[in-house]
Amino acid sequence: MNFGVYGFGSIGRLIARVALERGFSLVGVVDIDPRIVGRDAGEVLGLEEKLGVNVSRDVSSLRGSDVVFHATGSYLDRVYKQVLDVVDIGSDVISTCETLAYPYYRYPVLARLLDERARLRNVAILGTGINPGFLLDTLLVTLSSSIPVVKSIRAVRSLDAAKRREPFRKKIGVGESPEVVEAKLRSGELTGHVGYAESVLLVADASGLNLERVVEDQHPVVAEDDVESNDVKVRKGYNKGIIGYGSGYVGGREVIRVEFKAYVGAPEYEEVVIEGLNHIITWRSSGTPGDSGTAAIVVSLAEKIKGYGPGLLTMADLLPFKPFIKYDINNPLRTPP
Repeated sequence: MNFGVYGFGSIGRLIARVALERGFSLVGVVDIDPRIVGRDAGEVLGLEEKLGVNVSRDVSSLRGSDVVFHATGSYLDRVYKQVLDVVDIGSDVISTCETLAYPYYRYPVLARLLDERARLRNVAILGTGINPGFLLDTLLVTLSSSIPVVKSIRAVRSLDAAKRREPFRKKIGVGESPEVVEAKLRSGELTGHVGYAESVLLVADASGLNLERVVEDQHPVVAEDDVESNDVKVRKGYNKGIIGYGSGYVGGREVIRVEFKAYVGAPEYEEVVIEGLNHIITWRSSGTPGDSGTAAIVVSLAEKIKGYGPGLLTMADLLPFKPFIKYDINNPLRTPP
């Protein structure tokens, strides 16, 4: 399979390495960083041999790719033109853009336009990754499908920010004043985690559940004492990361909740708790590396995406499972709309 990469930062490079290891052939790479434009992609990746593909600013260099892995930004309105340009050269697009995981929530018009253009060009577009895309949505759908009637789903992902890339620590404000971080989160200067609502809505969509409202929020975590992990130090009183959540409600009741905890020294795990009518199941992991997990997810979908037909897809469209969530547990005859 021929592939291209749009956005050759740390995630784009990791995706390229995984794709090459799995036998894909690199056709083109697009980026705007003057430090790497014009250089051989193999050299940028630190490979022993050159790949004969130079990093370019021109999207036409991706022509001939069966799929293009897109990894440049979190918000669809800022990367919409990039995705559209790839669609217009006739390649499928798998993007790590978090809000593209369920674009109908924040960008319904852009979602419709992308779907129309993708169908016209006979290609598919999919936003996915480790989170949103897998840990707090696809995994929940899969696990809850084994419960005959689900009352509620709750999932938590916790990770030690000190073990993640510096750009990640910057976007959650590690080491800054909590008041400054709070203000930057509200203004959008800091993104924190993007995708709480998208994960909730992916679970709801896969379940055929029409949520009446979705709530999401996140806030800084103040270090109560000096804390150090993996050579990253945060002084007492300063921000060591973020905690956030997304919740989906039907009939005034919270039925889906996802939580994300990312701070220096945090325990590493994922936990899913599914409450059924008669029993509760709990699934827990020892933690999932986010960057390599993202690369593995998007590359594993590359060869399968064409089989789902053209258009704008979500992970809910790809899943064979459909959990049954009963939003009114007091009326056994009442089912979700």
